[in-house]
Amino acid sequence: MRDIDRALADILAIRHQLAAGTAFRGYGPITVAITGLLALATAFAQSFWLEDATSQPVTFLAGWTGTAFVSTLLIGIEMRARSRRHHSGLADEMLQQAVEQFLPTGVAGFLLAVLLLKFAPDTLWTLPGLWQILMGLGVFASVRSLPRSIAFGGAWYFVAGFVTLVLASDSHVLSPWAMGLPFAIGQFLIAGLLHIASGEFDAED
Repeated sequence: MRDIDRALADILAIRHQLAAGTAFRGYGPITVAITGLLALATAFAQSFWLEDATSQPVTFLAGWTGTAFVSTLLIGIEMRARSRRHHSGLADEMLQQAVEQFLPTGVAGFLLAVLLLKFAPDTLWTLPGLWQILMGLGVFASVRSLPRSIAFGGAWYFVAGFVTLVLASDSHVLSPWAMGLPFAIGQFLIAGLLHIASGEFDAED
């Protein structure tokens, strides 16, 4: 039994090593672009229906949390389907690796929002910029299994987050567009980079 267990452990380790050295093809450009459209739609809806987002932080955060959930769901469904199609036997390992790379960003973003809302509501104006910085870090963490050009998307989110913080530092107000516009541009940029990289993948095939 020990030999069998050791052999199974070795096989599992080899599969993880193969997954770590394989470019992940689970992200689809169209779905990523759709999440950018969702960000624009949320920003437009909140700017139209929320008279003052700063005085309605729960509604503001609920809208963006819902958008993040729907976006994650859409990307997750496509990731599973594309992984089965492109990675076949390594699909589960590739999915696990992708989730492990980005999960800390999502958890940190959610907990940060809860923390600020409960203990420091007067600093909620920093949340759009902080979320963008976290998104940038998440993209950078995923670059090792994605085309290197995706780093430009991470750089966009990183810079946009600090610019958003600087611009909001005078007014200290929550702005739907400060959240929506940078995220939309970032998702469109990443979608474009994935589309260009898909040609490289096809060439490899």
